[in-house]
Amino acid sequence: MPDRTPPDRTPGRGTPARAPGPVPAQTHEALGALTAELVGALGHEHVITDHARRRTYECDGLAAYRVVPGLVVLARHAADVATTVRACATHGVPFVARGSGTGLSGGALPHSEGVLVVTSQMRDIRELDVPDQRAVVDPGVINLQLTAATSGDGHYFAPDPSSQSVCSIGGNVAENSGGAHCLKYGFTTNHVTGLDLVTPAGDRVEIGGKAPDPPGYDLLGALVGSEGTLGIVTAATVRLTRLPQEVRTLLAGFRTIDDAGAATSAIIAAGVIPAAIEMMDALSIEAAEKAVRCGYPHGAGAVLVIELDGHEADVAGEFDDVVRLCEEAGAFEVRVAADDAERALIWKGRKSAFAAVGRISPDYIVQDGVIPRTALPQVLRSITELGDAAGVRVANVFHAGDGNLHPLVLFDGSEPGAVERAEEVAGGILDLCLEHGGSITGEHGVGADKAKHMPRMFTDDDLAVMQAVRCAFDPDTLANPGKIFPTPRLCGERPGRRQGEHPLSEAGVAEVF
Repeated sequence: MPDRTPPDRTPGRGTPARAPGPVPAQTHEALGALTAELVGALGHEHVITDHARRRTYECDGLAAYRVVPGLVVLARHAADVATTVRACATHGVPFVARGSGTGLSGGALPHSEGVLVVTSQMRDIRELDVPDQRAVVDPGVINLQLTAATSGDGHYFAPDPSSQSVCSIGGNVAENSGGAHCLKYGFTTNHVTGLDLVTPAGDRVEIGGKAPDPPGYDLLGALVGSEGTLGIVTAATVRLTRLPQEVRTLLAGFRTIDDAGAATSAIIAAGVIPAAIEMMDALSIEAAEKAVRCGYPHGAGAVLVIELDGHEADVAGEFDDVVRLCEEAGAFEVRVAADDAERALIWKGRKSAFAAVGRISPDYIVQDGVIPRTALPQVLRSITELGDAAGVRVANVFHAGDGNLHPLVLFDGSEPGAVERAEEVAGGILDLCLEHGGSITGEHGVGADKAKHMPRMFTDDDLAVMQAVRCAFDPDTLANPGKIFPTPRLCGERPGRRQGEHPLSEAGVAEVF
């Protein structure tokens, strides 16, 4: 039976791991029996019981919360996932799916008495159907890998999170990831037409396919972005997008964030929909310069990275309009990428921003919220005021075109009270987003980190309806428990003779729904 070492705290942060609390003895026994069963079915090499190896998977990209999983299964095929989940259902053991582990909301945070199902070894591109502009891929296929495989045929996979060189498509589906180009091309949900799913009961089902709009209920819409709470995706059928005829990228430097925000609003108001409009403030520029020497305009209080693509004639006309609007808004320098190398350098600064902040701060919290574009100047000023009042610096880097903010709250965890001040500012930023008619997340998901904020955005009735949908898929509440919903709630008693209180209810960490 696996070692039962208590969940750790993150060094220097002081934030407790989101362990599920006291777990009844029968759950320990169930996990022990499950371990023996899975070792027999899948082999020792694919079932990790050693504590040191399990600790490798204790967190995703949000390292503030860490929990050592009770057991880790390295799935190679959909059949492995089905076998694992079916065994979990039989023994009443919770399970969590994990891809590349790049998520930023704790969506893949393990369960200390559950199974972590890792799909990163499932990385085959099963089919490339270029005439129909479709691809069928395993969940472990890396986002950028699919684009590389299809670019020779004149296509690519449009969703492009900043982590696209390492994140997996299964994770993109779970979190409904976006990226710099989601302004024009939409999020992952706009590019998924079919899913193979292992349900929480362990059944394998196919939903949708290659058709652009399959009949019936929109189950795909429910599954994409459900963060692994409705089952585990074992394959995805996705749209391929034709490479644009022309791509033009420019970098505009502004003295202030207000000027850059005004330029963004003016561009959209003019009817121009760029593929991307990305903004970085002075602090995030400083970090990027130290990390990758991107050479952004000296003295800029903010920069915009703007990319236009499409038919050559359309791009040429829109490009002139964008340059003019930036200059009218106060841009003191506008650079145009002359070739792919210069274009890559412009994007390198933006795409390295999250990691680059580590050059100027020992610790930071990546926040994710959405506001109307017109509220950008006001909200950004308010964020600065929040940080100044708490003695915390905030670097802003975000998708300006659709108002998706990614403030980076900087702090030093070794300083007394620094963690609490940073988390207060991070929560205050989400309150600002809601006050201005926005959302607590744009593309990073809710996961473990933002579950407590859900009641600020949704009513009790809203949350009850969401929970009812979840119960339809997962009546035993075994799939990624403790995520999304602020208070874990169960789905009532199972039909038939009562088998005793549910372990999570008995442990005092959930209530019957």
